[in-house]
Amino acid sequence: PSALDPAGTGAARIADLWWVLFWISAAVFAEVMVLLVWALVFRRGRDTRVRHGQPLRFVAIAGAGVPLVILVVVYALGLRDLAALGAAPGRDAPTIEVTGHKWWWEVRVPGIDGATANELHIPVGERVRVRLRTADVLHSFWVPQLMPKTDLIAGEMRETWLHAERAGRYRGQCAEYCGTQHAHMAFQVIAEPRAQFEAWLARLGAPAREPTTEAERRGRQAFVQGSCAGCHTIRGTGADARVGPDLSDVGARWSIGAGAVPNDAGHLGGWIVNPQTVKPGSYMPPQPVDAQRLPDLIAYLRSLE
Repeated sequence: PSALDPAGTGAARIADLWWVLFWISAAVFAEVMVLLVWALVFRRGRDTRVRHGQPLRFVAIAGAGVPLVILVVVYALGLRDLAALGAAPGRDAPTIEVTGHKWWWEVRVPGIDGATANELHIPVGERVRVRLRTADVLHSFWVPQLMPKTDLIAGEMRETWLHAERAGRYRGQCAEYCGTQHAHMAFQVIAEPRAQFEAWLARLGAPAREPTTEAERRGRQAFVQGSCAGCHTIRGTGADARVGPDLSDVGARWSIGAGAVPNDAGHLGGWIVNPQTVKPGSYMPPQPVDAQRLPDLIAYLRSLE
């Protein structure tokens, strides 16, 4: 995603300032090239003597006066945008809490027990407060089309906001090198109408979908009774660990491993059996799932939407 294709007011300010700096730089470059051509071609062989005082005036105006005006204007625009980007949303703004882990994003909403991973929903046209913290090393939360970067610093609760002017899915990324799988620490911001946002909040706090087939029921049993339940939560079951991501809606997520591979049956099976072949260095170890139970486990996890 390009920061020069803004979809929100925060990113629009960054893009506008970038274009101001670009056109100023282009104008200065064009002027220098014109003067260079004029000096090399049109003044060649002529009497280049100048009257006393001419060079001083030229240097004072072109070398000091004009740059000073440009710097003052750019500085004023930067202060204006910094103030706007730093302004906190109103008290009634929705709040979402995001925690950076190596190497995935945990998403929670205050007052709701459930959680999800690597996806956060926001209502279109509204400012949403985003509280940020890290569970380990320094990360950086960045949605290029919506907002500039905000660093996650250990021991601190940082805050930013998101505002989308149109519905859509906007990719975010950790923008601070945080280890082996830094590149595979992506997430999505899903901007949607208010009614759909409210439905997402309701799903976030509700128990996971009940199995509807025998294969899904066997898969749930394999999950709860196996090693998966030692690290993950599926709401409404006996699995309630918080070491890894909450998997209550894993079947609806856009990817596996925070952008490492697509979320389909084949990649999910490979991730369960040996995630180190998919995302080397990740904290999830290979799972000792019997080959006969693996299809049932995949069917169950993919049904969780």
